[in-house]
Order: sequence, then structure tokens, then C-alpha cells
Amino acid sequence: MTVSYTLKVANASFGCFFKLLFRWKGSIYKLLYKEFIVFCCLYAMLSVTYRCLLNEKQKSEFAQLARYCNQYTDLIPVSFVLGFYVTLIVNRWWAQYTNIPLPDQLMCVVSSNVHGGDERGRLLRRTMMRYANLSSVLILRSVSTRVLKRFPTMEHIVEAGFMTREELKKYECLFSDYNKYWIPCVWFTNLAAQARRDGRVRDDVALKLLMDELNKYRAKCSMLFHYDWISVPLVYTQVVTIAVYSFFGVCIIGRQFLEPELEEEKPNIDLYVPIFTLLQFFFYSGWLKVAQQIINPFGEDDDDFETNRLIDRNLQVSLLSVDDMYQNLPPLEKDKYWDDQTAAPPYTLATAAETLKPSFMGSAFDMRFLGDAEQSQQVAVTPNMPRARTPMLSRFLSSAPSPAVSLKNFMGRGTRGHHLVRFRGDGYPSPNPNSRNSDLEHDSVGRIDEEETTEDEKESRASEPPTPKVTLRVPRRLEASEQQKKREQPKPPPLVIIVDEPSDESLNSEPAEC
Repeated sequence: MTVSYTLKVANASFGCFFKLLFRWKGSIYKLLYKEFIVFCCLYAMLSVTYRCLLNEKQKSEFAQLARYCNQYTDLIPVSFVLGFYVTLIVNRWWAQYTNIPLPDQLMCVVSSNVHGGDERGRLLRRTMMRYANLSSVLILRSVSTRVLKRFPTMEHIVEAGFMTREELKKYECLFSDYNKYWIPCVWFTNLAAQARRDGRVRDDVALKLLMDELNKYRAKCSMLFHYDWISVPLVYTQVVTIAVYSFFGVCIIGRQFLEPELEEEKPNIDLYVPIFTLLQFFFYSGWLKVAQQIINPFGEDDDDFETNRLIDRNLQVSLLSVDDMYQNLPPLEKDKYWDDQTAAPPYTLATAAETLKPSFMGSAFDMRFLGDAEQSQQVAVTPNMPRARTPMLSRFLSSAPSPAVSLKNFMGRGTRGHHLVRFRGDGYPSPNPNSRNSDLEHDSVGRIDEEETTEDEKESRASEPPTPKVTLRVPRRLEASEQQKKREQPKPPPLVIIVDEPSDESLNSEPAEC
């Protein structure tokens, strides 16, 4: 039976956890006292042999061996290996509990979607839930020793009411080399399909809901089977067990109290009882015993799962929900707070102090601004407001490169030391959408001025071979049509630059920033 002490530690008062140390059932004392007695006896026998039965030479040799063992004891990684192992076992233990099949969700779906107040409808609902419980009994019988002792044969299951004689014959006629816990689930699906054909299940949506809940229930049964089949690797368990027992086997020799070999040496305190070694054995061996106890929680230890109680509870609750509670509703009445806008349930005198505490509204709900009141003022931000940019980024975003290239640059002559300069509003849109001059740009192409080159660049160009001149001839008709189009196009409006007069505040703030 599982040992529950949750109520004892509901309030972390003084000494509440200290009281738990004196409980025997499910305690570490009950689990470890035999190994502890064996360790103490072996240590005492070796200590008596060293003190009373050995001569001086033998004592000297034993002392060398003890010092050697004590020196290299820390090389065994007990805490490292044992910590990972116990963490793995505890996670596996809780996962097995969460995969125990419970029929609570399935029984609610059956009760609400399999209709019929007559004997046929009642029989359908009860049989469906009995099949679900039968499946869980079969899988628990395969993994739990407690359930197997309760139902050692299939006849015991029939006598318990989970299966009829005809169903047992059907079950035994189906030959399979594997576990047949899934057969009642198939019976459930066939019975649900028959209820759909008879109109007991109103639509396909309700039938799908039944199938989904049954598949979840069957998946948990399957997970229990696989947890029982696939254990923690035996190698890992062997390594941890050997590491712990070998560590304390060496401690029996290495932790002995020795006599000083030389007269100059200060004698150690001879306590006869190795207190800290015994505490170390208690912690490490107790840690290992915890993992050994919960590695299979379907046994008969104090903290193993109460599977027989779960079987009784599941059968009783599921049959009660689909039979006695089917369409058995209390009359509809107005609740106590029908005319109240806010419901305020009463408190007892023992809990009245809780009403004095304000309700939690959020961690930043009571935050206040301690500085100037101007920090909390709202400022309207529009897309046309100037934004801070770096000089290099503004240079590339303010204007796009001009596509107008002279023939000299096109042929590759004079490309060194020449830069293309383009004026704003030359007819090509700026890539900056927030630019004020984007609306003033036109299709005309501006002039390109060449910067003066240095004397070194002129000399380098003089040494280069001359480039033949290329003349592009344009037909007269095409040239006349282009000129006519230019005349017809409206003249671009002049570029207007608007400069805002700086205010007194900005003039005062600029020297301060500098």
C-alpha cells in the first residue's frame, strides 16, 4: 500500500518534517537495515582482527594496504553514476503511473453519445465499459504481481464479472503468440459501430469521438506493456550496483583506524566506530535502494502502485456513470447569485483573513513614475518625422546612382579618379520613401560633372594607348520625335527648399549636446 504523508507536511511548521523520520513503514530504515547491519559486522570483524590477532609486522603490512585503499577510494565516481541513474528511474516511475488506463474520459463520452433509456441502450453502455475495464485488467495482470495473484487464471476473471463464458470461448478461440489484451478493445469498436447502425449513436462525429477516446485508452495499455517489456539497460544497473558495493567494500579496509608507525607521528583519534563512513554508507546505499524499489512499481513493496484498488475503483465508477447517472439530472434551478452582478461566496472564521489581502493584478500593476511628469506624457509619432541615421547610411539612402553615363566612361577611358555626381530631383526616384523631394523628382537627367584629377593620374592616362572614338548616330526621324515629346511634356516645377526657423529651445539645446 502506498505510504501517503501529504497531510503531515501541508504546513511547513517547525518539526513537521522531523516527525517523518520516526516512521517505519515505507522508510529508509526498513529498506536498508539488513545491508547496514552486514556492513557494520564486516567492519567490526576486520577491526578486531587488526587490533587483537595480528603481530607488529602484519599490522604494518595491513596499514600500508589500508592507506592505499583510502587513497584511491575517491577514484570511483559513485555520486556521478548514482545521480544519473536515480534521476532516470524516478522519471520512468512517474511516466508509468501516468500511463495507467483510467476510464473517466471514456465513460463520459459513452454516457453522452450512446442513447437509449430502454434495456438495449443500457446493455450497450454497460457492455462497452465492461470491455474497457477488461482490457485494463488483462494488461495489469501481465505486469503486476498483485493483480496476477488476485486473478491467476482466466476463470477468476470470469467469476469476478469482467467476462462472460461466451466471451471467454471467443477469447480462447483466437490464437496468438502475443498478449491478447487488445481483444476487448476490438469488441468495443464493433459494438460502437453496431450502435451507430441502430441509431443509438446519432452521427459520425459522435462515433469518431468514441473511437478517439478508446484509442487513447488502448494506447495507455500498450505503453504499460512496453514499459514492462523494455527495461532500463541491464548494463547501466550493473555498473551502478558494482560501483556502490565496491566502494564500500574498499571502505571496510581503507577506513580502519590505524596505529601510528613512527613515534614522531601524532596518533589519530581512535573512535572505534567510523561515524562518517557509516553516514556515507547510509546515504549512498539508501539512494541505490530507492532506485531498486521503484524500478518496477508494479510489485508488492510499500510504495508500489495499488493496482487492485484501481481496478475496483475503475469498474464501479464507470458502470455508475453510464447506467445510474444516464439522463439522471437534478432539476434546473436559479443559483444563489442569479440577481447579483458579482458572486461572493462566504468565508468561515478560519479563512476570513484571506479576504483582507488584495487580489493580484500583475507584477507591473502598481508601478509608478518617480521622475519628471514629462516622462509620462504621450507623444504622437508620424512616419514623416525625421529619424536618426548614420552619415554613411544616409549617403546611400538619400540618392540613387544616376543612369546617365558619358561615352568616355562607357568605353572605360578616364574611369580612374572620376566620380559621378547627381543632384537631387534629377528625375529618378529616391530609394528613401520618407524623402521630402520624392514628389519633386522628374524624368529629366541631370548633368554629370567630372572632378579634376591629380597630376599622377593624368600622367598614367597619358601613358595609356589612345582609345578610338565611337560616334553614335541617331536617325533624324527618331531625333525629331524625341524632341516633339519633350516639347509636349509639361515643364517640371522649380525645386523649392523650405527651411524652418529654429526655435529658442533648439538653439539652447545644441551647444549643450556639443
